[in-house]
Amino acid sequence: MSTWTFKTDKGRRWHTGAVLYSLMAYGTGWWLLLSQNWIAFLPGILLLGHGMIIAAYLIHECAHNTIFTVNRHNNQLAGWLGWICGSCYGTVEDIRTKHFRHHVENDDVVWFDYEGFFKKHPLVYRVTIFLEWCFIPAHCILMHTIMVFTAFIIPQRRNQLPRNVSVIAIRFGLLAALAWYAPAAFIGYLIAYMLMIVVLRFVDGLEHDYPYRTNLYTDEVSEHKGDLEWEQEHTFSPILSWRYEWVNWLILNFGYHNAHHAKPTTPWFELPALHRKLFGDDPDTVIRLWPQLVMYYRYRRYRIFHDAPGLEPASGKDFLRAAQSARLTGGNAASFLTSF
Repeated sequence: MSTWTFKTDKGRRWHTGAVLYSLMAYGTGWWLLLSQNWIAFLPGILLLGHGMIIAAYLIHECAHNTIFTVNRHNNQLAGWLGWICGSCYGTVEDIRTKHFRHHVENDDVVWFDYEGFFKKHPLVYRVTIFLEWCFIPAHCILMHTIMVFTAFIIPQRRNQLPRNVSVIAIRFGLLAALAWYAPAAFIGYLIAYMLMIVVLRFVDGLEHDYPYRTNLYTDEVSEHKGDLEWEQEHTFSPILSWRYEWVNWLILNFGYHNAHHAKPTTPWFELPALHRKLFGDDPDTVIRLWPQLVMYYRYRRYRIFHDAPGLEPASGKDFLRAAQSARLTGGNAASFLTSF
């Protein structure tokens, strides 16, 4: 049995700190919610939600094998973290396979054609955009619902049915017990989970201008596979703060996406330095927080079909400039957790 060994001494400190923070925030959040003290309700939601957010980004680290020297150990940690952020219904290998294709093929490789789904179900679409107008992430809740019942819905994953049923029984049983024992804590958990969804899709929505293609279970491969220059031209870095680098730790530096795609094996704590090495200290190479917030608010009803009135489609450098001036809808429902 091989020893769980970190790739570097620096990684041992930073990755251990991130894992411990995620567990402590998650545990403290539950403790505050279960105390059934209304003063503790909001802090409980925020800590619980942020614990799940960090767990999700650590799964991304595990998918790229940046933590441990043995890939199997990265997989095992990701599997445990999946129980925190709710991605445990499927397998870590599903996440890794889809995400690696995203990197290798420079494509948004998917199984679920959500645009086609909404066109076939106009009532569901109308309900979805109404909820989105109310700032409820209904589109992504749909995606996470498919993730819960993945083996029932996706024919190619029928072999995972026993696992899927077992996880559903355990998690739904615990949630039912929570709803019976502490309904306020149950509501707090649902809000915290939505907070995680909102943060993940907020960050993911501007990192690429790739169109999605339903080729996850086909032999079709993007014509841009291996084209590193094209990859960088169509990848963007929506960071939380240019001036205060530590603010980006709140999402494990995931916004430094050009650096991540330039060298995917770089751990999260080295991405800011890699970004400066590759692109210098020019803030025009990133998308700052304010235009991200403006776009998220202004185009929340239009992101499913990217059809906001008066906006011309943009790509490459035009996409970057349009995003920097808040003239894009941004994307929706792109997440490494939803592996379909």
